[in-house]
Amino acid sequence: MSAVGTEITEDRVREALREQHPDLAGLPLREVAGGWGNQMWRLGDDLAVRVQRMDPTPELQLKERRWLPVLAPTLPLPVPVPVRHGEPSAPLARHWTVMTWVPGEPLDHGTITRGAYAADALAGFLRALHVPAPADAPASTDRGAHPRDATDGFEGFLRAVAPEDAAAVRSVWADAVAAPEWEGPPVWVHGDLHPANVVVADGTLAGVVDFGDLFAGDPAWDIAAAWVLLPAGAAARFVDAYARADEATVRRARGLAALKSLFLLLMGQNGDRGLPGGKAHWGPAGRAALDRVLAG
Repeated sequence: MSAVGTEITEDRVREALREQHPDLAGLPLREVAGGWGNQMWRLGDDLAVRVQRMDPTPELQLKERRWLPVLAPTLPLPVPVPVRHGEPSAPLARHWTVMTWVPGEPLDHGTITRGAYAADALAGFLRALHVPAPADAPASTDRGAHPRDATDGFEGFLRAVAPEDAAAVRSVWADAVAAPEWEGPPVWVHGDLHPANVVVADGTLAGVVDFGDLFAGDPAWDIAAAWVLLPAGAAARFVDAYARADEATVRRARGLAALKSLFLLLMGQNGDRGLPGGKAHWGPAGRAALDRVLAG
């Protein structure tokens, strides 16, 4: 049976802990609603077990193991830090990692009510993250390129979602495609900032999770989060606080925000239809994000 085909159960996770990290095996363990590529289990109060689920290879987990301990001390918001490694064995025939738990509620189940605070927090986090990456930093095969290179994906999402304001959405995308390329050095980019990959507390951002798509490249891919994550009207505050985004970067970022919003809408539609990977509650988040993109 393949690694991604074996059911992940509490008994299997606990047996794997007992086998490889017995000092942790007695801690309370419970499954947490989580992502698509990995399954998450809360371990005690301060830890989590991240188990490879749909990801066909362990590369994303191995990337987190390599780079998060390097980046975490430089970042102003909590991020998960690997503390133990789990290798494939009889209980769990896949890779798994014990990581620090980031307290808060995922934004796709929560709300930002303090928009100015959240804009400043996101800007501070990305200023700290977006520093020149070392030569051995990971590259991205499907993210990080200029928006023009993602046009097929954009058109596919747009056709699938078919919003009434498709012409306006396409205009935003065309402006991003026409914007000059990133001319600075490749910087560290989270790459997948959407509502399920940040946590909130007290009405503002409280942490960032899931660095599996981490790469070195164009910061516009993260700056798009100003429209995808923040409430209406907060994107301008973010851009001012971030203070490093030239006009071309903002144009690329806004187009990428449109792309990400369409993706959220599509996942919402898939969830409504019961399709694999669908998340019905992402639909409203995608629509709200697209409205913010179109508002400028």
